[in-house]
Amino acid sequence: MTSSADLIEASERRSAHNYHPLPVVIHEAHGAWVTDVEGRRYLDFLSGYSSLNFGHGNEKIIEAAQEQLKNLTLTSRAFYHDQFARFCAGLGDLTGKDMILPMNTGAEAVETAIKVARKWGYQVKGVEPEQADIIVMEDNFHGRTTTIVSFSTDPDARGDFGPYTPGFTVVKYGSAEAIRSAIGPNTVAVLVEPIQGEAGVLVPPDGYLAQVREICTENNVLMIADEIQSGLGRTGRTFACDHEGVVPDIYVLGKALGGGVVPVSAIAANEDVLGVIKPGQHGSTFGGNPLACAVGNAVIDLLNTGEFQERAARLGDIMHARLRELVGDGVVTVRGRGLWAGVDVDPSLATGREVSKALLERGVLAKDTHGSTIRLAPPIVISEEDLHRAVDLLADALASFR
Repeated sequence: MTSSADLIEASERRSAHNYHPLPVVIHEAHGAWVTDVEGRRYLDFLSGYSSLNFGHGNEKIIEAAQEQLKNLTLTSRAFYHDQFARFCAGLGDLTGKDMILPMNTGAEAVETAIKVARKWGYQVKGVEPEQADIIVMEDNFHGRTTTIVSFSTDPDARGDFGPYTPGFTVVKYGSAEAIRSAIGPNTVAVLVEPIQGEAGVLVPPDGYLAQVREICTENNVLMIADEIQSGLGRTGRTFACDHEGVVPDIYVLGKALGGGVVPVSAIAANEDVLGVIKPGQHGSTFGGNPLACAVGNAVIDLLNTGEFQERAARLGDIMHARLRELVGDGVVTVRGRGLWAGVDVDPSLATGREVSKALLERGVLAKDTHGSTIRLAPPIVISEEDLHRAVDLLADALASFR
């Protein structure tokens, strides 16, 4: 099996159909470009949902991984290893937090934050046993575990996976008053995406995050920011919360923390929060493993230069200006921040998947969500020339439906 058609047919025959991929089979990738098994090249405008912020095959990240592969890949947390202290200190400094709890996937990190918030609620805030409640947002996406889908409002993510886990109150995203009204004596945390990615790159009203921070502080409630997609340079700042000068009690991180090489996630918080976790109460065989920490250390080094944050801000301004030119010519609305955009296609013209297929035919990889929306998130290393090229191809794709 060497052709795309053969590989796609074999994949569909022998794998669960939990995804609906576009018909392309990628073989190799460098920077912002990927190549399929037939040798056709495409600009990657999805970046593994922000996992590839630093590009495919980033030289410094690959070098760190290769060096670590020769020495040590796994010990489990039953022992210390020589990459762990640097990772925790580096990520702690980057987030401005005392402590780090590393895991593997983003969903694991969210689950970790939920567990920590509940335990903090019982041991520190004094909530009655089994009564802890966490406020979450409509249209959220935090992963697909049974606990997380219990508070999803997406029928596809939630349907037929019950019985559902209690302890969550869902409120409207972007409304600080909805949060304020929902807080009660058993509220231990507010879990929020600073920008909702899966929902279509929804940016909340200006001042919303600052209001959430204020409400949480006033009511002795933890603010948990899920920066898995929005963090680590994607929006033009290290964290999307930085745009409002907001520091949450818990950062939830993943995706780009692994540099597109290995799954790496973590939560970051101060000792008065993370200190509630004791030996045996939470863990992971692979969480904080030597290879993950070595890759994470390389990612932290890249972010500490500030180069990627500045580049995402500068190129993001260009991308959004170009995308706004398409409003009225097949595009209804453009949202986002930095090198991250949600583009609402005129539903009378085409669906988001149809536009994504048209882009694929023109050499750009993007992904639809919620019917008529496509998400654009190129690697931050993309050149300005290639950025313009992709938007030109989007305009051409849209024109093909008229």
